[in-house]
Formats: sequence, structure tokens, C-alpha cells
Amino acid sequence: MVSFPDAVKMFFARYVDFQGRSMRSEYWWVYLFNLIIGIVWAVLFFGLGGINMRTEEVSPIGFILIALIAIYGLAIIIPSIALFVRRLHDINQTGWIYLGLVVASVIPVIGFIASIAMIVIACIPGTKGPNKYGPDPANPGAGAADTFI
Repeated sequence: MVSFPDAVKMFFARYVDFQGRSMRSEYWWVYLFNLIIGIVWAVLFFGLGGINMRTEEVSPIGFILIALIAIYGLAIIIPSIALFVRRLHDINQTGWIYLGLVVASVIPVIGFIASIAMIVIACIPGTKGPNKYGPDPANPGAGAADTFI
């Protein structure tokens, strides 16, 4: 199991790494990290008066905070896709499934089902031992002698 700080470090260190596998713990710790970032941003936005609730006008500090969260959101698009592809690899599935789920998500009712499928995929335990995408991240040395290329 990957710890919270290690998962966040790996998320940014493997920024564009679409190869290999990622465990469930890595995926969910990163999800929690991004959720915390969003909550902190919301607290700052509303706490510092980023928007006037009566007039619904955004203040200058609000524009700065919106720009910061937008930059962060853009910065994590590629590593988030890479992490989900590695998560698919962990369950011995091709990363192209992610593209199918994204395309399906633009169709109204099917998009809801695709979102549920993504949650289910993120919860499925990885295959034990090595698979065609690499060694088991939970136990990298297990079964290495039995792997044929």
C-alpha cells in the first residue's frame, strides 16, 4: 500500500508516464489530495470574499483565486489521465478504455453510466503478480521468474 505523501509524490513524478501499473491506494490518495485542494480553495475563495453574495460580483482576489485553481486544474489533466490509464493497466486492461469512457461521458444518460464505470474500475483490485503491463506494484518481485515475454 502506498502512503499519502508517496502517492502525491509519485503522481507528480510520473507526470506523463502512461506505462506500468498503479495501485488503488495510489489512485485514491491522489483523489483525496485533489479533493483537499478543492476544499481549501473554496474556503479561501468564500472566506476572503472572492464573491459578493448579494451582487454576485467577483472581487479582484476572487479572480486571482479562480486563475490559480484553473492553472492547477490544467496542470493535473495529463497526470490524472496517466494515473487512470496505469490503474487500468493494474487490472490488466488497455488504457484505450479510458478514451471510450470519456467519449461515452458526453452522451447524457450513458455519461452517467460511464462515470459509475470509472468509479468501479478505480475500486477493482489489481491482478496479482505481473501482467502484460508490468510487475505487481504491491509486490514487484513476486512471480518475476514465471514471466515470459
